Amino acid sequence: MRKNITKAMLIAAIMATPALGSATEWNIDADHSNVGFSVSHLMVSHVKGNFNKYSGVVDINDKDITKSSVNVTIDAASINTNVQKRDEHLRSADFFDAAKYPTLTFVSKKWTQAGKGALKVAGDLTIHGVTKPVVLTVAPFSRESKDPWGNMRRGTSASTTINRKDYGLVWNQALETGGVAVGEDVNISLDVELVKAKIK
Repeated sequence: MRKNITKAMLIAAIMATPALGSATEWNIDADHSNVGFSVSHLMVSHVKGNFNKYSGVVDINDKDITKSSVNVTIDAASINTNVQKRDEHLRSADFFDAAKYPTLTFVSKKWTQAGKGALKVAGDLTIHGVTKPVVLTVAPFSRESKDPWGNMRRGTSASTTINRKDYGLVWNQALETGGVAVGEDVNISLDVELVKAKIK
């Protein structure tokens, strides 16, 4: 009887103890982050832009970073290239068709260490209702740092390149000199600041 009680107490203690190496939840601070992109224009330069509205959660497992995850949602209508007419065109059915496809999403599937703390994060990127696999090259996460208001923060940056035609963004215009007005390859660059989620 005593043996059974001791065993039950041991099981209860294990269940009450947080698992070692479990992931910690971090929220993306959109006020101090940037979701940016650049694309070739008229084959002579690059136009840069970003998305102003997005949210996401990164679950970081510092004991085993390969068991981490990230889930991000971006408001397609928040695209901003600092030219109103161009932004309206990008929101239209020629490109993102934001009225029909209001969000872009990224959900990670696999995290792989790439040396010196860097990572390769593979996942599904959904744009314009089309989902394709992509791989982000992610810089090492910074150490945790406490801000003046008591919040714990850390950050990283990431990049990848996609072909917009893979996502049904096929609009273009031929140039008299040859070539097209808008490049197919889109360079994506992310600067992310994270805030540790409050324990509920």
